[in-house]
Amino acid sequence: MNKMEQQKRFSQLTEYELRTEIARLNEKAKKAEQLGMSSEFAVYERRVLLAKAYLLNPEDFKPGETYTIEGGSTFKISYLNGYFAWGYRDNEVSLEGIPISLFVKEEGEVK
Repeated sequence: MNKMEQQKRFSQLTEYELRTEIARLNEKAKKAEQLGMSSEFAVYERRVLLAKAYLLNPEDFKPGETYTIEGGSTFKISYLNGYFAWGYRDNEVSLEGIPISLFVKEEGEVK
């Protein structure tokens, strides 16, 4: 990617560009992990999650529904704001926002 493309927001990228960026970020994360750069690795991992959210349709996720998220926790959606779901993890009392790409697809479910 050239410098101009790197400045685009995920919302401005095509599906192909998003997939290419995800692959690029995964490579950078892998290198950071190999070099023991844990904070840099975490940043790339978060960017991958954000980019993956833009490959999903927010309308597939419904407020009031409870979903399983990566790591096995549950998350009840209160509302959606773009590609972020806002709600409560494991019946906690504090509102939290997470990218919709964290939701795990259930067997036989199409998302």
